Amino acid sequence: MNARIPGALLFCRADPASVRPPAPLLRERLLLVPAGPDWTLLVPAGTPWCDGAEPVDRVVAGWAGALAVGVPWPVVALWWDADRAGCVLATGFRRPVAYTWLADGTPAGEDEAMHTFAARLGLDPVLDVRDLEPLTRPDPHADAPARLLGLTAVLTRHGLTLPPGLTPGEPATRLWATAEVHGAEPVVWQGRHAAVRAEPDAAGEGPLGPWLRGPRARTLAVAQLAAGLPLLAWAAGRRSPGWATAAALLIAQGALGLALDRPRTPAGR
Repeated sequence: MNARIPGALLFCRADPASVRPPAPLLRERLLLVPAGPDWTLLVPAGTPWCDGAEPVDRVVAGWAGALAVGVPWPVVALWWDADRAGCVLATGFRRPVAYTWLADGTPAGEDEAMHTFAARLGLDPVLDVRDLEPLTRPDPHADAPARLLGLTAVLTRHGLTLPPGLTPGEPATRLWATAEVHGAEPVVWQGRHAAVRAEPDAAGEGPLGPWLRGPRARTLAVAQLAAGLPLLAWAAGRRSPGWATAAALLIAQGALGLALDRPRTPAGR
């Protein structure tokens, strides 16, 4: 396992049908892979960090946070590079929960973060927390990739099933090739206008239906725009591609939500 090459995996606690509509808004080359009855895995090509534009942890945190805002399910992101590895849990508008380990496995996060991670993800407060707590303690026999494997082992109790070879800590190119072998579905961004045209007839029918129309949809859309616009300005000032992507996603989702919720004129009028 080559932990020197940056990489990341995004675990969405939802089925592929729910993940498929918002995933293209990340505007990143992704492969979508079913990972159990209630989990979907997104494998990114990793262009931002491969080009050296921004560290992998910042990019992935932005993606997870922006993706989770527009959906009723959580997103768990795992990332790694030459010096560190970590996890990010994003749920709705809440501040993401993150934990980091140094390359040799030394914990570099707050112990309370793991408890918050378990609570927000709905894990068992006794059995699962018992197995998560050792990840926050020194262990000379567990490096950073081993810590990530320990975390995913806990998630397997809740339906996560990783396809063979899609292992945290592997180089992004190898993960991409392995996902293709397992018949992964490419995720392609076709533009906001294409998404707006494609979604109206399905609004209210699929798993995201309640979030596409009605008062809750309008409130969510306005909140996404309110969060996305200042974030985009901040990201531009910091020259941060990862957070700029997150801001663009929030803005696109907000605009899409407002567009879908507009009353449609009956045919012939």
